[in-house]
Amino acid sequence: MANYWMVKQEPEAYSWDDFVKDGATDWTGVRNYQARNNLKAMKKGDKALFYHSVTGKEVVGIAKVTKSEFPDPTDEKWVAVELQPDKPLKKPVSLAQIKANLALANIGLLRQSQLSVIALTKDEFDEIVSMSK
Repeated sequence: MANYWMVKQEPEAYSWDDFVKDGATDWTGVRNYQARNNLKAMKKGDKALFYHSVTGKEVVGIAKVTKSEFPDPTDEKWVAVELQPDKPLKKPVSLAQIKANLALANIGLLRQSQLSVIALTKDEFDEIVSMSK
């Protein structure tokens, strides 16, 4: 059974367009224990919403996990996963839209806004994708 996630990245550092151009990337540099535990829980085939943090503050696309946990090449004490772009959202879903949606009141993005890798329920994932249509 697939799990659902949200990964956050500042578009100035690594945008959705950079990700699409690369075709895949190792999701490295996570230095928070809870976010690391979320990376460890990711399995090949899981889906992740790609969120532009700081600038934009919006979900812009869907990625899929193509390789589960392995040592982070930037620091072997931590872990990384490989992600591949799946598809862009028809239109981005902003943080303001997420905050205004009662179905998303308990989403990790709002409860732990500093976390860079967030677990989502299937319902939360589906709700955000449906908001992009």
